[in-house]
Amino acid sequence: MIHSIPVFIGVTIIFMGGCAFMTGQAVSATWRPLWQVLAYSLMLGAVDRFLVFALFGGPLLSLAGYVLDTAVIAAIAAASWRATRARRMCLQYPWIYERVGLFDWRERLSHHA
Repeated sequence: MIHSIPVFIGVTIIFMGGCAFMTGQAVSATWRPLWQVLAYSLMLGAVDRFLVFALFGGPLLSLAGYVLDTAVIAAIAAASWRATRARRMCLQYPWIYERVGLFDWRERLSHHA
């Protein structure tokens, strides 16, 4: 499953996680849906498996490794997509929405009496 903890942290979390973060931002910034982030995550998971195989001698055709790596990558990409979407909604429509934390927004309360 995991060839080596340092390789998993370095390649999957730091390197491919950075790619996933940028992918989530790019998809969200162009107002595309979350399912596209998940489709790109499947491809990034395949690249991750190849890099672990080519650079560190890990197993190329490991279904469990692919699923784990892709799940981590997809989680990072989806979180990035949601945070970017929340930021964009509030920047694009500041008279309608306000931020509520990192991942959410809400409709502004009307102060008309």
